[in-house]
Amino acid sequence: MHGSGKTRSRAGETRRRRRVPLLIGMICAALALIVTTPHVAAAGHDPRVGSASMGSTVLEHEGGNRVYRHPTVTPLATVEGVDVSGHQGNVAWSTLWNSGVRFAYVKATEGTTYKNPYFAQQYNGSYNVGMIRGAYHFALPNVSSGATQAGFFASNGGGWSRDGKTLPGVLDIEYNPYGATCYGLSQSAMVSWIRDFVNTYYARTGRWAVIYTTTNWWTTCTGNYGGFAANNPLWIARYASSPGTLPAGWGYYTFWQYTSTGPTVGDHDLFNGAYDRLQALAGG
Repeated sequence: MHGSGKTRSRAGETRRRRRVPLLIGMICAALALIVTTPHVAAAGHDPRVGSASMGSTVLEHEGGNRVYRHPTVTPLATVEGVDVSGHQGNVAWSTLWNSGVRFAYVKATEGTTYKNPYFAQQYNGSYNVGMIRGAYHFALPNVSSGATQAGFFASNGGGWSRDGKTLPGVLDIEYNPYGATCYGLSQSAMVSWIRDFVNTYYARTGRWAVIYTTTNWWTTCTGNYGGFAANNPLWIARYASSPGTLPAGWGYYTFWQYTSTGPTVGDHDLFNGAYDRLQALAGG
């Protein structure tokens, strides 16, 4: 009996030793699932969404000045501004005001899920130092319809009020930072998506959205469609000494993002007109 007990003991020990690697393997597999899957499964979108900002794709695709250089422009009646996103965190607005910056655009949303966690400090902070401010939406046309994203934007910081200090919202439509340049849409589908967005934004706010883009992207992804110029002001991005050729339909630009390496915050912009014209744009 003693011999058979030892045999059973050794057999049990052998089974336990076999189970240990198996249990370890199962635990590792479970941990891997916990770490890698919930971001995509829970959010239902690319976990990188939210990392893009106005002009974040321009240097990569089109190049331009990589060292800050203030352009010499004609006419000289221009107003200096900046655009910011969550990347800048809490912004030193008084420093920018003292340097001559008089307007600011703040990223509010991206796609249908992302809201800038620093939006309140940036949007209200720029206003509190005296700047005219506005909000922008980074478009992801492959995620949902233009109407859905315009509604999300208008409900989360992208609205407009007739206070004389709030600019109309901006549709930031540029190279896809997460995949195919044109988000998998044909040129006609892209035009329809943009139309859906701007029409919905107008219905929600009573203002036509400003369209931010580059001439190269616009030509590639919309076929250089010229039908938005009648209603939607143009914000052109080009990091050079001039804004260059504009997309079809627009005879002039309203805003120009001329650098991503400016002082205090990277993205600096010019309004194409005197300060009272910027006030008029804000006033509707």
